[in-house]
Amino acid sequence: MGRMVDLCGEVAAVVEEGAEGLVLPVEAREELLADWPEEDIEDALGFVTDSYLQSELVDAADSLSARLVEVLGAYGEEKAFEAAAAGKATLGIDEVRQLAHRLDRLEEILDVYRDEGSPDRQGFEALRKRLLDQGIEDEMRPDWEKAEVAGPTDEDEPEH
Repeated sequence: MGRMVDLCGEVAAVVEEGAEGLVLPVEAREELLADWPEEDIEDALGFVTDSYLQSELVDAADSLSARLVEVLGAYGEEKAFEAAAAGKATLGIDEVRQLAHRLDRLEEILDVYRDEGSPDRQGFEALRKRLLDQGIEDEMRPDWEKAEVAGPTDEDEPEH
């Protein structure tokens, strides 16, 4: 495994961005072929490409998530929340709830990858509290998710 890690490091050091993703320059590939089989070089290029794309995905998701925390955080204020609940806001309460629910999970995942702290979540947390206080969050969950949250029922218990 250590050899493969070394190869991935060598590939990452020379890889270039091409029209169809990351590519190895011809000279670099020829040098690597002196010590490595073609299959290993392709595997290393795949690992490096996946790592690069994951990093790009995390950066894009982090930027989008921070902006959504800010936008949805505005609905944490009482008047904005009431307007959304009454259908008088740009986003209706169902859209706000759905976005907030997914954004909360995304923020949880992104915290693992962030070098710096999370965006200011004060308004967003106020929105989540309002959704929970109004029963909107629980009321609008899909049935399968309601069952997960509620936990097993007596019907789920095996008979003895």
